[in-house]
Order: sequence, then C-alpha cells, then structure tokens
Amino acid sequence: MIQIESLSKNFAEKKVLKEVSLSIPNGKITSLVGSNGAGKSTLLGIISRILEPDQGAIIISEKNIKEYKNRILAQHLSILKQSNHINLKLTVRDLVSFGRFPYSQGRLTAEDELKIDEAIAFLNLTEIAEDYIDELSGGQRQRAFLAMVVAQDTDYILLDEPLNNLDMKHSVQIMKILKELCQQKGKTIVMVIHDINFASYYSDYIAAMKGGQVIHFDKTENIIEPHILHDVFDIHFEIIERGGRRICNYYDN
Repeated sequence: MIQIESLSKNFAEKKVLKEVSLSIPNGKITSLVGSNGAGKSTLLGIISRILEPDQGAIIISEKNIKEYKNRILAQHLSILKQSNHINLKLTVRDLVSFGRFPYSQGRLTAEDELKIDEAIAFLNLTEIAEDYIDELSGGQRQRAFLAMVVAQDTDYILLDEPLNNLDMKHSVQIMKILKELCQQKGKTIVMVIHDINFASYYSDYIAAMKGGQVIHFDKTENIIEPHILHDVFDIHFEIIERGGRRICNYYDN
C-alpha cells in the first residue's frame, strides 16, 4: 500500500499541495482527476521521489521512501512521465532493457532477458522489437515506454497522463493493458488522467483533486455522481448507465 501522510508542497509563494493524506489500495488502478493546477502531477512526482515535499511523508511497503536507496526504490516503484524524449538511436528492445537497470546495473542476466522478452510480448511489440523508437507511431512509442516500465517489474507503477497525444483507439489499447497489469500481474497503478470517461470505465478508485487537496476519494462508482463531479470541475454532468458502466456527459449552462 502507498500511504500519503499530510503532504504539502509550495512553489515560491504558491501552495500547490495542502496537507494531502491518502491510502492507495494494492492491486488496483487509482486515477487522480481534477482541473489543471489541482496538484495531480505534483503529488505523483512526490510519490516517486522526483520532488521533495515541504511537509509530510510517503510510506511504501511500510517504509518511508526517504529511507530507500535509489536502486532499491526503483525495484519497488516505477514512473512513466508525461513527456519522454530520448536522443539516442535505440530499438524497442534497447529501450525496454533500460527497465532492468535497477537489477542488472547494465549487465543483463538471463533473468533480465526473460523479463524483457515477457514485457515486449505483453505489450504486443514482438514484431517491431528491433525497430527504432524514432520511427514508430505515437501509439507504438507509448507502448514501448510502457513495456520498459513493465520490464522493471515493480509492485507500484505511476503514470502521468499516459494517454497524452494518443487517439481514441490507442488510448483504449493502453487502458486495457493497464487493466491487465492489475488483474494478471497484481500491479498497483496510480495515474493522472484528464478524460473522466476513461477514468470512469477503467479505474477501481478515483482521487478527485481541487486546489491542492484531495476533496473526494472512493471507489469509482461512488465518485461518478453528478454532484461530486460538479464539486470537482465546476461544470454540470449527466451520468448515463451503459452495460453497468457510467458515462459522463458534461456541459455548462
């Protein structure tokens, strides 16, 4: 479990996070939703130890993340940032191999090679494993980066807007893969996502943020309610039931 305790963060005079406390369940997808500037990416950055909080603590596997050495933390927790730019001429397999660095330190073992093969197959990249990253489509490239995270084989996976710049087809593919990671491999996924309907359809839990605070946190079906979503986004919502799922029709008047 990821335990977030009284987390606060300021940038200059702006208070970006205000004493955020949250317990993220294991083996589930938890989506962070909210308007721009709500503090979602900052919270994700602090959980991953990319950012330092001004106050509070992150507990992973009953241990404060400050106590982990970098290599050991990277065996427990991985992150895929919103923008990923690599200037090296790399194949898909080269990129995915980077996910094994916390274990191999650059000297791949037979177990590392097996994990790499499994990740490439899991993301349906086997046929293009020797293709270069800069020659791939946006959807293929995003799957390659996600395969790198899968190869890292951590219990906890953090994703900052994993659907960024993807069309609807590739967004659906990525979300199905994330669901399979939870159901088949028992991973715990925390992601920042802007599309409320993707959050509604694929998340197990939703943490709704506003003004640097988590103002609602619950199972998805309890968050996807008109009055709660209006409280978060300040616009009106109509919720439509389809096949046991809730679709959000949002508008302003």
